[in-house]
Parts: sequence; structure tokens; C-alpha cells
Amino acid sequence: MPGWASLQGICFNTVRKQILRDRIPLHLRTYSSRRRAYASTIPKVGFAPDVTDVAVLGGGITGLASAFYLAQRLPHAQITLFEGSSRLGGWLRSQQVDVGNGKVVFEQGPRSLRPTRPNGWVTLDLVRDLGLEDQVLMTSKESVAAQNRFIYYPDHLVRMPGPGSSLLPTIAGLVQEPVFKGLISACLAEPFKPVGDGRGDESIGAFISRRFRPELADNIVSALIHGIYAGDIYRLSVRCIFPFLFHAERVAESVEVAYATGFKLRWPQDARLEAEWAKAPAVSERIQAIRASSVFTFEKGIGQLADRLETKLREFPNVNIRLETKIDQLELEQTNKPQGMALLTRSVRENPARPTKEFFSHVISTISGKALHSVVKPAPGMFAPRMSLFADIPAVTVMVVNLYFSNPSLLPVRGFGYLLPRSLPFEQNPERALGVVFDSDATVGQDDIPGTKVTVMLGGHWWDEWKAYPDEEMGASMAKDVLKRHLGISEEPQAIRVGLQKDCIPQYVVGHHWRMEEGHEALEEYGGRLRVAGSSYTGVGLNDCVRAARNVVMGLVEGRNQDTGLESFAEEIGGPILSQKED
Repeated sequence: MPGWASLQGICFNTVRKQILRDRIPLHLRTYSSRRRAYASTIPKVGFAPDVTDVAVLGGGITGLASAFYLAQRLPHAQITLFEGSSRLGGWLRSQQVDVGNGKVVFEQGPRSLRPTRPNGWVTLDLVRDLGLEDQVLMTSKESVAAQNRFIYYPDHLVRMPGPGSSLLPTIAGLVQEPVFKGLISACLAEPFKPVGDGRGDESIGAFISRRFRPELADNIVSALIHGIYAGDIYRLSVRCIFPFLFHAERVAESVEVAYATGFKLRWPQDARLEAEWAKAPAVSERIQAIRASSVFTFEKGIGQLADRLETKLREFPNVNIRLETKIDQLELEQTNKPQGMALLTRSVRENPARPTKEFFSHVISTISGKALHSVVKPAPGMFAPRMSLFADIPAVTVMVVNLYFSNPSLLPVRGFGYLLPRSLPFEQNPERALGVVFDSDATVGQDDIPGTKVTVMLGGHWWDEWKAYPDEEMGASMAKDVLKRHLGISEEPQAIRVGLQKDCIPQYVVGHHWRMEEGHEALEEYGGRLRVAGSSYTGVGLNDCVRAARNVVMGLVEGRNQDTGLESFAEEIGGPILSQKED
């Protein structure tokens, strides 16, 4: 959250010396689930003789990365990538638009990446392997985009405390701005709040309201969640989306105590990566610079990552890419020796009425949980309803509107953009917008012509009950109304692009951890032959998807037949560790 550490710091300093360390019993200084030991190194090329041919379902970023890692590390195996549409890349949709005197880049999906450790570093390793370092555009931590992030409430933009904030204006804003109502008192009181009832999960909104104040949940946290998940904080799981908060209360009996006294949430899987990085050669100065940036993208947009992956995959002799091919059925095949997976595939273009049965030693599914449930047959002896857990992962629809104005001085403020909280009065947001990104500040260097470029995001959970969605004309009009009301922009854009991304962001609602733990046990029935990765399960961000692809492939490479892609949800395998280094 923009300014989260700064807000906490102001409140912590008044109580830290008296209560913080004394609040934590010594025997609770380290907390972990049961877990297995991991190897300290990862081989570049694997030796998994039973992995002879792998089907990768889905040609989005997770599927592309999975196929690339497989081809890289298992050169003896045949890799087949199935994609139902006519293009690869999934939600990565970058387009260069001619605006007369030059071109601008419009992003309909992700627009930038954070180089945070560990998942961001995994993506950077992939960028390096693809030879894309020289195409990276960095936004420094000193830039206006990194230092200026806003929330619109109740009728004006409010800058969030964070890097570059001066102390006195920050304190004045915390006291005077309605969006921060009750924040200081809530932070001062949090260490003394009683611990919850020990339930396995609760919503983000319920947790923040209970430990802090409802105003913090509705005014600030809901805006943050709108910008990442486009979701409802009173449905989304605190355990899955803010695991530190969830575990901190259970260990230190206070979020602030755990934060201020140095507790860290660590996952056993991360130890594997840290061990590999520790032994790897030093990275280039270019990669070091990207790691030190606030965010990064590519000269032609985030879609350049998917394009380069496709190009590289087509160079591998053991990779076959099949576009416009649907999967009608997926099942464990027991008649063949050794055991494998049988797919019923259908070419949309060549012979759509005649499916073909094909056999693979392993399948990695990167399609949505709902799509997987619709085609997979339960393993013999499996309690069939267990696979229905994957169908219960909801997703929201977002309309993305890109606008370019030739006037470079339209924005009243400079920064990354602003988000809209759930508490915003309806008359200030009748379109149900989620936020606005100031692309001309956030991604400098993509366009070869000056101007003002913004993206308006509409819908998300606000549109969950809608039976029909706005068309492109109406979406454009709604976006322009948002800009006029909030920013005073009344000029007509020189270029505009509207896209409706249906079911684009999975929602990890309360109970997601339990459902995925059950899903892991269900997939174990396939004996390692069927594994999953992607945004439906372990993270909706691009970095999360790349990391999931790497994890699932390394499970195959290292012969971990108990892995399913969901092993991090099984406490005896991959549960988190919340620990504190002793002074």
C-alpha cells in the first residue's frame, strides 16, 4: 500500500519502547508449519527420464513461461503448448497506436512490474534468459510516479504518505484529510486489541476493521485492493492476500508488534531460490539497476515479454505450439504403461467436429480453475466433488479504457495515478471506476510523441451482478466523464481504445487457502502427472505467474512426484514461517 510503512512508523514510535518486545513470549519467537527440507541447488538441465512428453494447457504468460522452462531444462522431452485462441500472451495486450505524428503504446492488461524479491527477481532472471535487458524501461524510486500516489476522497485527490514525503505536511494530512479519519488512534490502539477467535480465515475488510478501524478498511485498503484485484475487501481472504497480517496476529498477538520487532514471513520454497542466487555468478550492472528501480516495463509494452517467449519457443526443436486447439477432456490414462494423461483435443480451424485422443506423460494446466474443472475427469477412486473446488474460484470483469491527449500538460498533478475507495460517495463515482493510471508519468519512454496518456479502469466487483456490460462507445463516454469530474479534463482525446476483459482477475475469497489445500490433495491422486499453475491459484500478478511456472517445472525436473503446483497450501509441505532474528 502506498505509504503504509510511513503511516505505521508514525504510530509505532510512540509505543515501541514500552510494549513491543515484551509482548512476545520467547517460545513464540519462531513460528512455522510442518515442512520438508529442500535441496540447496537447482540444476540447469534436469534428468527426469519419465518426463517424455508434456502438454501445457494455456498460452498466457504462465503457459509460455512453463513451456520455456521445460524446453530449457528438459531438452529430451517433447513439449506441446495448447492455446484455444488465435494468439498467445493471454491478458498481456500491448498495442502501438498511430496518433498522426507518432505512436503511443496502449496497455489493456498489466503495464509494469515490480522488481521485488523473490518473485520479481525470478521474472528478471527470465528477462535475462530471453535477452530483453536492453528493452527494459525503468522508473526510478525518485521519480514522480514512484513518490506520488493518490486516493480520490471524498471529492479531491489526496497524496498518500510515502517516499519523498515531508514530515510536517504528512502529519497535517493525517490530521486534516477525511480519508485518514481515525488512522492515528487506530494504530496506537492496535497492539492492545484482543486476538481474534482463531478462525481459519476472514475477509480483509473484517480483519482491518477488527484490528484497526472500519474507516481504514473502507477508505484506504479498499482502494489498494481495487488497484490490484478489482475486488471487494469484504469477500477477499486476508490469509491469502495479506498472509503477514494473518500470521502476525497469531504469533505476536499484534500486527504492529510483529512488524516493528522484525518478524518476517518466509516460505520454504523461497529458500531454494535464495540458495541458487547465492551460488550464481554476479548479475550484470543492467540487472542490478533494474532490481533497484521502482517498476519496469519494456519499450513496446509488457506484451513484448510474451512476444519474445513465443519467438524463443519456436526456436526449440522439442516445442510444438498449437493455436486454436480446444481441450474437451483430460483424464488419467491407466491402460498404457507407463501411466500418463489422455487429452481429447479439437482443432477449431481444421476439423472442429472431430476430436482426437492424444497421450502425454505429464500435463501442466495454466488455464483457469473453472476451465480445468470443466474438462478434467476425476482420477479413478477419487471423490468426484473434490475437483469441483476449482470451479468455485470466481473472477471479476474489468473494462480498460486507454486515452491519449496531445496536450502534455493536462494533469493537475504528477504521479502514478489514483485509486477510488468503496466509501466514495456514489455521485463522485456513478461509473463504478476502480482507478486511473497516469501512464505518461508511470511509463516514460514508450511513446515517440509528447502528450498526456491515461488509463481508466472500470467495473471489477462493482459489476458482479450486471447482466450486460457497456459497449465500447459507452465505456469511452464513462471514462471521459470520470476524467472530467475528478481531474477537470474536458478535452477530447486524440486516440482512445476500449477493451472488456471478462473474468480477467481471479478472486481469492475467504476460504481460498482451504479450497486449494483440498485441491492439492485431489491432484495428488494423479501421481504427479497433472499439475497446475497460474493466476487462479497462487497469485494474480505477472511476477506471481512466472514464479508459479518456474516452481511447477522444477518440481518435474527434480522428480518431486508429490508436487501439484498447490503444495504451498499443504502445511506439512510448504506452509509459511513467521520468525524473528534475535538481537
